[in-house]
Amino acid sequence: MSAIRVLIADDHAVLRSGLRMLLEAQPDIEIAGEAGDGPQVVQRARELQPDVVLMDLTMPGPPSGEVIGQVLRAAPATRVLILTMHDDPAYLASALAAGAAGYVVKKVADSELLTAIRAVHAGRTFVDLTQTLTPPPGPRMSRRGKQPKELSRREREVLRLLAQGHSNQQVADQIRVSVKTVETYRTRLRVKLGLKERAELYRFAVESGLLNPDG
Repeated sequence: MSAIRVLIADDHAVLRSGLRMLLEAQPDIEIAGEAGDGPQVVQRARELQPDVVLMDLTMPGPPSGEVIGQVLRAAPATRVLILTMHDDPAYLASALAAGAAGYVVKKVADSELLTAIRAVHAGRTFVDLTQTLTPPPGPRMSRRGKQPKELSRREREVLRLLAQGHSNQQVADQIRVSVKTVETYRTRLRVKLGLKERAELYRFAVESGLLNPDG
C-alpha cells in the first residue's frame, strides 16, 4: 500500500520542521511538500495533489475557509486536516462547513495527530478539540457515525445548526420558524441529551455524525 502523502501548511518554519520530523518517522506517511501561507497552500496542493493537507487556520493570506475551498477545488481528492491552537467550537464549525475533514488542536499528543491523519485519509471525519469538551457519559450518547435515534428530524436539524455556531435567530430564519420555537427545541435537546453548553452540543453533533458532509 502506498504511503499517505502529506502537505504541511503552517507559517511557522520551526513547527513545520517538527512536524516533518514526526511524519517522516512513520513508515506509512511521506512528506509531499510544505507551504507557509494561504496562496502557497493552494498552489502546492494543485501541483502536488497530496492525500492530506495538514493546515493551520491562521496563516497569511485569505481567510482559512476560502483557502480550504480553493484547496479542495484545486485537488478534489485531497483531504484537509486542520491543526490549530484554536479550541473554540465556532472555529471548528467554520472549518468543517468549509470542507475540512478533520480538526485537531496543537496540544494533542503526537499519536493523536497521526491517528487523525490516517483517519481522514481513510475517508473519516476526525475531531479532537480539547479533553474538556468530552460529553458526559450516559445511555443517550450515540457512538460516532450514528444518528441520535431519540431525536426527531427537526430536532436533529436544529442541533446541527446550533452546533455550527448559528444564533437562535439565524436558526429560526433557516428553518422558517419563530425564535420562540427554536428556544423550545433547544430546551428539548438539553433535556433529552443532558447537555447544557454549546460546546457539548457541538461535540455530540460531531460524535453523532450530524456535521459529517457524508452523514
